[in-house]
Amino acid sequence: MNFALYSEHAEKVELCLFDGGGRHELERIELTERSGFVWHVYLPQARPGQRYGYRVHGPHAPELGHRFNAQRVLLDPHARLVLTAGLARCQVVDEAFSWGDDRPPRIPWPETVIYEAHVRGLTKLHPDVAEPLRGTYAGLATPPVIEHLKRLGATAVQLLPVHAFVDERRLTQHGLSNYWGYNSIGFFAPHLRYAATGTLGEFKTMVKTLHAAGIEVILDVVYNHTGEGDHHGPTLSFRGIDNSVYYRLDPQDRRHYLNYAGTGNCLNTAHPAVLGLVMDSLRYWVNEMHVDGFRFDLGVALVRDSAFLAAVQQDPVLSQVKLIAEPWDVGPGGYRLGAFPPGWSEWNDKYRDAARCWWRGDAGLVGALASRLSGSSDLFEAIGRGPTASINFVTAHDGFTLHDLLSYEKKHNEANLEGNRDGADENRSWDAGELRARQKRNLLATLLLSQGVPMLLAGDEMARTQRGNNNAYCQDNEISWLDWDLDADGRGLIEFVAALTALRRKYPALRPRHYARPGELRWLKPQGGEMAEEDWRSPFARCLGMLVPGAEDLLLLLNAHHDRIEFALPGAWRALLDTAGQEMPPGETYPLEGRSLVLLVTARSTGPARADE
Repeated sequence: MNFALYSEHAEKVELCLFDGGGRHELERIELTERSGFVWHVYLPQARPGQRYGYRVHGPHAPELGHRFNAQRVLLDPHARLVLTAGLARCQVVDEAFSWGDDRPPRIPWPETVIYEAHVRGLTKLHPDVAEPLRGTYAGLATPPVIEHLKRLGATAVQLLPVHAFVDERRLTQHGLSNYWGYNSIGFFAPHLRYAATGTLGEFKTMVKTLHAAGIEVILDVVYNHTGEGDHHGPTLSFRGIDNSVYYRLDPQDRRHYLNYAGTGNCLNTAHPAVLGLVMDSLRYWVNEMHVDGFRFDLGVALVRDSAFLAAVQQDPVLSQVKLIAEPWDVGPGGYRLGAFPPGWSEWNDKYRDAARCWWRGDAGLVGALASRLSGSSDLFEAIGRGPTASINFVTAHDGFTLHDLLSYEKKHNEANLEGNRDGADENRSWDAGELRARQKRNLLATLLLSQGVPMLLAGDEMARTQRGNNNAYCQDNEISWLDWDLDADGRGLIEFVAALTALRRKYPALRPRHYARPGELRWLKPQGGEMAEEDWRSPFARCLGMLVPGAEDLLLLLNAHHDRIEFALPGAWRALLDTAGQEMPPGETYPLEGRSLVLLVTARSTGPARADE
C-alpha cells in the first residue's frame, strides 16, 4: 500500500499502525518522501484489514490559522473505510468486487421520479425485512423494499448522507445522535452504522441490486463543511492535517472559520488541493461504487470563489451523472435558485411554497402556481435550461412530513432538547381536519402531475408522522423511522401514488423536455375561456385549469376554494382522476368540488384506471 497525505504547512508527518482492535499503536513510521506538498510512504507488507491513522507535526498558531497537534491521531481524508465507533481509525480495504453485468440504468431526467429516503429509517421497522438487516444497506436491497419502490413508480432513491460522519458532542451528552448524517468526516467511506456486515461490498451489492431493478442511486453529499465544527470542535482529520488549507478562515481573525454552512466551518473548495479531494471523492463514488448521481447539500457554499462548477462540467465522468444542487447556503447572497448552469437540476423551494400555500387557500397565488405547474420557466429558461432543471417537492427530510403539514399549525421539536427553538417557524402548514385525507391527495397529485422532476419524501405515501417534529435530525427512533404497520389511509395513499406515477408514465405531455412555446399551454378560467391579464392579477382567483396539448390532450383542474365550482369545459373529456372521488358527469361543465383536483383526458382516448381511491 502507498500512504499519502497532503499538507502544505506540516513539519513532519507520521503514519501510525494499530492492532486489530485499533487501540494499541504498534508502529510509527515517518513519511520521509515528499512530492510537492504530498507526504508519502510505500509499505509492501501492508494488507487489507490494517488499521491506521496519522500524526501531523507543525505549528499550533491559531492566529495564523494553524492548529497542528501531534498528540492527535488523525483520519486519512482518502480512507476507504472509517471506523468511528469508539476510536476513530482508518482501515485498509480490499476493493475487489464482482460487478458482473451491472450497468447504470441511466433513466432520462423527464422519466425520473425521486424517492428521498434514509438508509436506516426506511427499513428499521419493516416486518418483512430480516431483523439483522433492518436499517442497513443490505436491508434496503431486499425484495420487499424493492417491490415497494417499483410499485410506487420510483426510478431513483436519493439517500440521505452515507459518507462516514460523527455525532456532535452536545447530542451524545443528551443521549441523542446525528441521525440525518450531515456531519461528514470521510468523503470516500460509507458510514458503517448502516452496514450489517461492516464491508464495502454490502454497499456495492445494494447498488447492484437496485440497478438490476431499474432503480438509480443518488447520494446526498455534504462537501460544504465537516464534522470538526467551529474552533471549539474536535480535531479529527482536516483541522490537524492543515487547517488553513482545508477550511475557509475569517480573514479578519484566522482563529475563526467562515460559516456559510451554519455548522461552524466551511470547506475551502477554493483551494486546488481541496477541490481535487472533492473531485476525487465524486469520481470514486461513480467509478468504484457505481452510484448514479449526487444531491449537493448547501451547494452554493461549494461554488463560492471556486472552480467547482467548471471542474464538474469538463469532467468526462461527473458531467454524465445526475447533478442536483440545493441552491442556497447561509452566507451573504446565498440564495441562488435558478443560477446553476445547464446540466444541473435544483431543489425548487418556490414550488414547495406555492403548492402548500395554494392548497391552504392563500390569496394571490394563481400566477405563481401556474409557473410551478409548468416547470418554472421563469427560473430556469433564461440560461437555456428546461423543466427538468426543477426538482419539485412538497416535503423533504428537512421539515414536516406530508401528514404533519396538514395536522400541525406549529412545530413540536421538544424531543430535540433545544427548547423548541430549532427548525423552521414558518412552514405554511395548517390543521386540515376532516379535509386532511383529500388535501394529501391534492398535494401528491399536484406534485406528480406537474412538469419538472418530482421528489417524494419516503413515508408520505403511507401517511407517516413525526409527531409534529419538523427538524428530526437527531431522532434515531420511532419519530423518524417509517412505520410499515399501515392503516386504511396509508394503504390507500400507496395505491394513489402508484396510480399517479402510472399516469405520468402513460402521458408524455406531463414530462416534457422543453418548455411550451407561447400559446401551446392554455390557462382556463372556471367560467369559460382563457385567463386574461386581469384574471391573473385577481387576489380572489383560487381555481385554475391547465390544458396541456399532446397526442391526447390533458386538462388539469385545481380548485382551492372551499366551495364547489362549475368549471366550463372546452370540448368533450373523460376523467382520469378526481381527488373528491366523483364520477364524470354529463354536460358541458365539471362540478369541481371545493379543495379538489381533477385530471381529464380528451374523450376519444382510453387510459388507466381512475386514481381517486
